Parts: sequence; structure tokens; C-alpha cells
Amino acid sequence: MGQYYIHQSNITIKDASYYGNLSAYAPHPDGKPFHTFRTYTVLADGDNITFQDCIFENGAGPGREAGEGIALYLDGDNIQVKDCILKGHQDTLFLAPLPLKEHRVDGFLGPKQFHERKNHTVYFKNCLIEGGVDFIFGGATAYFDNCEFKNVEQGFVFAPSTPKSVDVGFVARNCRFTASEGVPKESCYIARPWRIHGKVTLENCYLGEHIHPEGWNDWGKQESHRTVVFIEKHSYGPGACPKQRPDYVKVIL
Repeated sequence: MGQYYIHQSNITIKDASYYGNLSAYAPHPDGKPFHTFRTYTVLADGDNITFQDCIFENGAGPGREAGEGIALYLDGDNIQVKDCILKGHQDTLFLAPLPLKEHRVDGFLGPKQFHERKNHTVYFKNCLIEGGVDFIFGGATAYFDNCEFKNVEQGFVFAPSTPKSVDVGFVARNCRFTASEGVPKESCYIARPWRIHGKVTLENCYLGEHIHPEGWNDWGKQESHRTVVFIEKHSYGPGACPKQRPDYVKVIL
């Protein structure tokens, strides 16, 4: 099965490999499914942790078959992830806090369901993050520098749930949005709002041809057009189509 819970703060972990294969649909010993937040391969909730040259994987399989499967769940402040590989399909990387309220019963079932929602800032540098649907999600402030976001199936890269009171959500700087062979052209989106105050900013990013010309999606939440902060600065590549972006996205050429 493979699950790792890292509680310590002020530590550095190098050259570690973590593998798990729990899926949201798998039966838990309590008689319920695992649901999303009990599927983690690694849960780290200490502060000031650095991961260097590590691999985190959830091998449960494609989301359409296995449902959600988290490879890395971060619920600490000032965590740094450098030169690491994260592999999964749906919900590869969760960046706490959870939203305040769940939309369905047992939606937040897991180790942090009833914990205080604390705002965190985390950092990723030179990482490869693979997934399909909403494979980077949550409410943290997260900076991604020189990272590669690789769709292994069609879907959505970011699904932010940034709290209304937090000014910065997910920021990707000098990153690359790529796809595995076989992912259809124009079948993926940069982001959609898990909660309506979600915030995502792209700065100087390469967008492959798998990115849909609209680029961004509202998840059917018309009210989010007034509340999301989606910003795209100086994108380039075949997926950069500024004239076709929705009007609720701020595009800077």
C-alpha cells in the first residue's frame, strides 16, 4: 500500500523515493471508500521541510478508473520541494488548507478533516509534476519556478481553492506545460476554480498544443467570473492563444 506521514519540522530529506497506489474508490477498513484525502502516498505537515531530489508517486491509475489518488499532501509552512518528481493522475499534489466546507458528505474525510485551516506558503523549483484531472489543487500560496507540468491524460492542471482573504494562490514562473504522447491536442486546461475565489498566475510560461485555446475553465460556476483571479503574463508556445481566452482572465502580452 505505502503511506508515509512526516511530522517533523526543520528537516531536509534527500534522494528518497515514495510509492503508493491507494485510490479514492478502494475500500477502507472502516467500511467506507478511501475518498480523496486518505489516498496520499506522503503527507508532510511539519514546517520548514526541504525535499531534494525525491520521487513521490501514486500509481492507482487513471482518474476515470481509480478516482482521486494523491502522491504528495503538504500541510506545513515554508516547505520547499526542489528537483523532485511527482507522478500520479487525478489529484497528484494537494496543497492545504482544505476549504472551510465540503460539498458532499465525507468529501474531506481524512487526517485533516476537522483541523484548523491554516494558510501556508510553499515553494517548488525545477520539479516535474505529472497528472491528469486537477492534479495540483488546494488553498495554499504556492510558487512554482522552472517546473514542468505534464498532462498524462486530458484534464486540468490547477484547481485552486484559495481563501477569499488570501491575495496569492498558485504562481507558475518560467514553467512548461507539456503532455505525454497520445494526449489529444487542445484537450487540457490551465486551471479551473475548485472554489470561486481561486487564484492562479502564469508568468513567462510555455504552453504546449494540448492546451485548449480558451486555456481556462470556470467549472460551470458563472459566479466565479467576478471572483477568480486568473492572470496570464507573456505566455508562449502553440497553446498560447490570448485572443481566445475568456474575458474573466487577465492576459498580459
